[in-house]
Amino acid sequence: MTLGFQALQQTKITSGSKGEGLQLKGSDLDLMFMHRSFKVYESESDFFPQSCKCIPLLMKTEDTHPCFTQLHLVNNHDLQYDLTGDHGKRIKNSFLGTKFSSELFRLNCMRGMPNTYGMTKIHGPCISTTTESMDAVFCLKCDKWISHAKQWTIRHRTTWPSSDLIFKIISCGVLFVPIGYKGSNNEILQWRMSFSVAEKCLIFSFNHTQLLCYALLKIMIKEIVQKQEDLKSLLCSYFVKTLMFWMLEESDPSIWRPDKIITCFMACLKRLIYCVEYSTLLHYFIPDNNLFYLRFDFAKKTK
Repeated sequence: MTLGFQALQQTKITSGSKGEGLQLKGSDLDLMFMHRSFKVYESESDFFPQSCKCIPLLMKTEDTHPCFTQLHLVNNHDLQYDLTGDHGKRIKNSFLGTKFSSELFRLNCMRGMPNTYGMTKIHGPCISTTTESMDAVFCLKCDKWISHAKQWTIRHRTTWPSSDLIFKIISCGVLFVPIGYKGSNNEILQWRMSFSVAEKCLIFSFNHTQLLCYALLKIMIKEIVQKQEDLKSLLCSYFVKTLMFWMLEESDPSIWRPDKIITCFMACLKRLIYCVEYSTLLHYFIPDNNLFYLRFDFAKKTK
């Protein structure tokens, strides 16, 4: 079996504002390429060798922050005959023993990009153009919904998201992007659990008022907060998205109507201020991960 660069391009996912259907001024193009050479499993009992045409990787979360995992070869799988050619050599070089290094994988993917793409810069988990007008991230997939996010599927909520939407999201599985928890001892070996597909499904379920509130919050962050030099890296679109999900899950759906848009927007803004003040914004799918943990000092909170 030969697994090369073409294989990983078979599944492309758009993300960010453009992928969500919002053509906001200055938005870059975010692309996710699902690497088809690998398949992620949460436990060895999920793995059936006879049915797997990919290199199997096993999640190991014992020494990682919530929302992150290490990925190891299942049963010390031999890479020798699975990866060939220059691309195969680069992927092999991303392993430290049986552990798959997210940092080495990211660097080796960048080195394997054709020069015509002009993507020569590492930007978080992404490979970017020098102007950061386009980001590409090469991710891995687990076909099953993982136990770390099981509580999301059953927790109490009003009416959103619907049971049909939850079922659809679960069937999409989970992605893993090559970046570790900043500052951790084994950061270069960690991968972040990504719910990008699930998040797109949720946003596509927004009604017009909800979508407008979301867009207004993103514009506020981009045009006001991020233009202050000492604040621009503290708040990002992902936080706004997470906040919107919580607001919709916890609120009465009848309030989200056009004649209440100012009321809805102000409620979202007040919630954001509250989250900053108390340094608490829980990840929507894995609430054990506080996205605002140690993010703000007192001076920046009060600006």
